[in-house]
Order: sequence, then C-alpha cells, then structure tokens
Amino acid sequence: MGWRFFATCRCICRSFSPQALENSLKGVTTNADLHRPKPPEADRLISLRPVLNVLGFLYVGLATAMLVPAIVDVAQKNADWQAFVFSALLTGLIGMLLSIAVGGSLEKGLDTRQTFILTTLAWATLPAFGALPFLWLGVGYADAVFEAVSGFTTTGSTVLSGLDGLPPGLLVWRSLMQWMGGVGIIVMAIVLLPFLRIGGMQLFQSENSDRSEKIVSRSVELIRLIGLSYLFMTFLCMLGYLATGIDLFDAVNHALTTVSTGGYSTHDASFSYFTNPASGWVAVVFMIAGAMPFVLLIQALRGQPLLLWRDPQVRALIGFLALVSLTLTVYLGVTMHFPFDEALLRATFNVVSIVTGTGYALGDYTQWGAPVIGIALLLKFVGGCTGSTTGGIKVFRFLVFFGTVRAHLRRMVRPNRVMSEEYGGTRLTPELSFSVLAFLVVYLGSVGIITLALSFFDLDLVTAVSAAATSVGNVGPGLGPIIGPAGNFAALPEGAKWLLSFAMLLGRLELFTVLVLLDPDFWSK
Repeated sequence: MGWRFFATCRCICRSFSPQALENSLKGVTTNADLHRPKPPEADRLISLRPVLNVLGFLYVGLATAMLVPAIVDVAQKNADWQAFVFSALLTGLIGMLLSIAVGGSLEKGLDTRQTFILTTLAWATLPAFGALPFLWLGVGYADAVFEAVSGFTTTGSTVLSGLDGLPPGLLVWRSLMQWMGGVGIIVMAIVLLPFLRIGGMQLFQSENSDRSEKIVSRSVELIRLIGLSYLFMTFLCMLGYLATGIDLFDAVNHALTTVSTGGYSTHDASFSYFTNPASGWVAVVFMIAGAMPFVLLIQALRGQPLLLWRDPQVRALIGFLALVSLTLTVYLGVTMHFPFDEALLRATFNVVSIVTGTGYALGDYTQWGAPVIGIALLLKFVGGCTGSTTGGIKVFRFLVFFGTVRAHLRRMVRPNRVMSEEYGGTRLTPELSFSVLAFLVVYLGSVGIITLALSFFDLDLVTAVSAAATSVGNVGPGLGPIIGPAGNFAALPEGAKWLLSFAMLLGRLELFTVLVLLDPDFWSK
C-alpha cells in the first residue's frame, strides 16, 4: 500500500503542467487563458523574485495587523503591548527590505509554478512571524509556532491554558490570526486552487469565473468584495452575540473566530462559559455561514439567495448536518436524559462545530458514550463547502466520489450502456473523477502516516488518530483525555507538535500544493 500511495502522489504531481496563470490581482482568469501556448519563460528556471516581492507586501500587512493587539493592551494599561510593537517592527522591516530588494518584479505576473511556491511559502512563513509575540511573552518556540500555525490555518487546536487570565492583547491576536487566515483561505479557494487543478477544484474553474464576472469584472474587485462581505458577516455575528448578553470583548473575539470557523475562545470552557442558549444558536448560524461557498454567499447577500440553495453541496451539507444533529438529539434524550431543547442545542452545536472544523465545544461530548466518540471521529473528515473557510475533505468531493462509484456499479450491471454522472449540471470527466479519488487516497494516506509517526512519541491510538485527523482536517480539538474538548495539546512532546504543525499546513494547502514541490520535474528547466 505504501508504494501505491507515493506512486499516486507522484502521478498527480506530474499532471500539473506549467501553463501560464495570470496574476490574480490583474483580472479574472478565463478558460481561454488556460489554453494559451506556453510562453518561453515557462521552460526556464523558476524566478523567485516575484514570489519574494509578494511575500514582502504580506509581511508588511501582517506587521500592521500586529498593532491592533498592541493598541488593545495600551487601552487596558497592559505592558505586553511592547511584544506586539517589537514584533511588528521586525516583521515590517523584513517585509519592506524584501520588497525593495526585488521591487518591480511583478510586471509580468506569476506563472503556475510561481503560484505554487508563493502559496506554500506564504502559509509557512506568516505563522513563523505570527509566533513572535508569543515568544516575547515567554511561550516556548515549538508552542508558539504551533499556536500560530493553528491560528492562521483556522484549525483551533491550542497549547495554551488559563485563557481567562491571559493578556487581552494576546487573546485578540489569537482571534485576529484566525480571522485573517479565514479570509486568506477564501481567496485561495476561489482565485488560486481551481486554476491549479487541485483535488477536483477545476470543477469550479469556469463556474467561479462566470459567477465572479457577474458580480464584478475584475479579480481585484472580487477580492475587495470578499473582504467587505467577510467584514459585514463578522459585524453581524458580533451584534448577535451582544444581543444574547455576551460582553463586547468576548463578542468581538468570538465573532472573529466563528465566521472564520477557527474556534479560538477567550475562555478555557469554550462556549460552555456562556449560559444563554441563544448564544449557542447564534454560533451555529454563523458557523454554517462560514461553511458556505463564499461567492454564492455574496450573491445571496446581494438579493439572490436561491443561487445558494441550488448548489448541490449546500443542500447536501444542510441535509447531512440536520440528519446527524437530530439523530444525536434523540440519542442524548434517551441515554443521557437531557431535556429536548438542551439535547437539540448540544447536539447541533457540537456536530456543526466538528463538521465545519470550527472546534468550539459545548460540553465534553467524549463523555456521552462510545457511539458519540466514533461519530465525532468520522465527522472530522467531512468539512464544509468549497470556497469556504472550512477544512476537511469537503462535501463536493464526497458527492463526486459517490457519483463515480454509482456510475461504476451501473456499468458492472450494464457494461455496454453509456452513462455519465453530473455535478450541478457539469459532466464529471475521467480527469475530474481521478483528481478527486486521488485526493481522497492521499488525504487518508496522510492521516495514516502521521498517525504512525505520532505513535513513535508513545501516544495512545485514540490520541494519535484523532490528532492526525484533526490536524490534516483543520478541525480543532481531538479525542481522549489529553487533546479532547476538555484538554489541549500542551502535554504532547515537542516533536509531535512540530509534526502536527506541518500536518495543519499540509491540510490547509489541500495536500498537493505542497507535494507537487517534491517532484523533481517541477523544478526542471
């Protein structure tokens, strides 16, 4: 099985041809762009100057964001503001020097290979700078990087305890990292991944382009609209929390981490800290909103809500969440004797939190019996819709997978019958089906390999499996007494934390964005 797994990885990596990809900040890429002849530059060694230029701008932006928690600490008369100011100065200085050194290198945009490198380096290096404030405040290096990676990838796993007593600026920085990571994930999923043809994302290539052009004519405007809509949803979520009696500080922080489906809380008890059931229902609504395809969500906000419901993955996700939540509600009522309203809230909240990868917890659901633990483990693999802030395998890949299996079974019964499966009116080509199946194989294989590696750190099976699944799926808490909803990842060995940090990045980058860099052909002339 091992050689087949690596052979599949290599086969898929080779399938990414270095076709020209227009710079996403210059305009919406169309299908015609993908069929243009390769320019001579594509056969040369990869130039990293444009990549470094973009990274420099990102570092300056990150440095600016670091001033927000500094202002919060100053307002609260907390001396820890210095940690954020020093970190901002260092990050901003490196960013400016990098941009100045390679200035003017973005005139020709980025090709496909440069986009792969930029995407991977951005998600790998931004958490490295984001970890600086934790280091200034005395957090260990492995823990600081783990916390920052978990934040930017919106995983929600944490190594910090005593959250109720942490400095306000640090709590805001954790929430802000997840919020920035969430909008970055949306832009990556809408603008980049469909054109990089990763794990079946090419299915949304022409679809996203067409829909984007109906909203605005250029990618810059689309990204601006994404940012404004994301900010508007966050504001609505904050108002919802305030209306249920949550104070302003907690409302802002939890709004940032709810819409981004990140799950960082300002309290060790997570959502169990809040006693008003209405707060939990507000979280459920906006966690589901964060799991929706964001382009369609924008159109819904602009007065076309039916377009959202017509998407097969939206209907499948809502139906799946309703079915599992109601089943768990009945189970809690029969076995735990919870009142119906409490059982419904606890079941729905935790199911939605796990499936969307938010990671909030309303009670320790691992104490509800072995069936619930088994369900929770399976739910960690699901994820939300494509183009959302969620992790996991994604609903559309399950729909493509089941459609492919169904077509295969029908061909077994009637070999001579010509049958084709569709997804939302789009015919599933053999290439698309292969991409999705390969993604599933590599995804499950990655979880298995990381589980095996974690076992060498003397972790029990439940901890190892759930830690691997929750990291690759960017879900949040694991299972068991150590990393379950009532615990955190602080007790794990440093080597395990580094491994899980890599797993979180691997899952956030949809696996192949990283694995393609390991193919020697990617770097050839």
